[in-house]
Amino acid sequence: LTITLSARALFDLEEEDKFFHENGLDAYIKLMVEKEKEVLGKGPAFEFVKSALAVNDHIRQLDKDDDELFDIVIVSRNHAQAGSRIINSINHYGLCLERLSLAGGTDPNTYLGAWNTDLFLSPDEKDARSAIEAGFPAAVVYKYNGDHKDLPKDQLRIVFDGDAVLFSDESERVFKEKGLAGFQQNEEQKAGIPLGEGPMKTFASRIAQIQEKFHKANKPNPIRTYLVTARSGASAGQRTLITLRDWGLKIDECHYKSGASKTAILKAIRPHLFLDDSQSHIDAALKGGIPAAKVPYGINYENQK
Repeated sequence: LTITLSARALFDLEEEDKFFHENGLDAYIKLMVEKEKEVLGKGPAFEFVKSALAVNDHIRQLDKDDDELFDIVIVSRNHAQAGSRIINSINHYGLCLERLSLAGGTDPNTYLGAWNTDLFLSPDEKDARSAIEAGFPAAVVYKYNGDHKDLPKDQLRIVFDGDAVLFSDESERVFKEKGLAGFQQNEEQKAGIPLGEGPMKTFASRIAQIQEKFHKANKPNPIRTYLVTARSGASAGQRTLITLRDWGLKIDECHYKSGASKTAILKAIRPHLFLDDSQSHIDAALKGGIPAAKVPYGINYENQK
C-alpha cells in the first residue's frame, strides 16, 4: 500500500518554502545546503506516516515474508541538491523510508502512477486536486496544534467522511440543490440503491485488505477505521450501510452526527488522519487539535473555489 507525500507534508518546510518564493531557486538551494545538518521539524502528516510504518512491524510478526506493507514515498518538487537535508531528517527520526523522487521543479503528479500511489498527501491544494483528477486518492494536509503525544501509539486510526469522500457526491448535490427535505426524500426513494464510489473508496479498500490479515489470524488489529458523517442515522444512514455491504468494505465504526459538529467525536477517536471534503469541518477539527486533511472533490470543493 503506497502512500506518496510531498516533503512539506512530512516535514515543516514552511519557512523554507516562503524563502524560496521570495528569493528564488539558487538562493533556496544554497540555504538548504548550508542547513543540511539542521533537522527539520515534524510536518502535518508525520505522525500518520510514523504510525503507518509501525503497522509494518505487526505485519511482519504475522508473517516475516509478507511484502504487502505500507510503502512511504516522498515525491517532492525539491531540487536534488536540496535533498540532503530531507534525507538527514528522515534518518534522524529513524523513519524506514527509502523511496524518494526529488523532481527538481517538475509537477509531482507526473510520478504518482510510477509509484503505484494509493494515497497522495500534500499541503498544496492544486497538487491534491490534480491527483484526484488523474484518478489518485489525494488530500490537502494542514498544520495543526494538537499534541502528538495524545495520538495512539499502538494503533493507526483513520476517519473517513461519507459523501464526497468515501462515497460519491451525488446525495450532497441533492442536498445543496433541494435542501434537507429534498435530500431526505431522495435517500428514502433510493434507500436500497448503493451510492457511487468517492475518491477515497479505493484507499479504504486497501486499508481493509491489510486489516483482514489480522482478522484471519485472530490478532489485535493495529488499524482501526471510522465513518463520521453529517448524515442522520435513522433517516439517511441505511443507504451508507447498504453501500458498504455492497462493496464488501468493512469499516470498524460508523458515527452519524445528524448535522452536529464532528469535533467532539473526533477528539474521542484521536485519529492520525481525518479525511473530509468540507472546509468548515476541516477548520473545526484543526482548531480542536485533530490532524485533518481536505479532499478537494465534489460540490463543496466546487463551491469553495
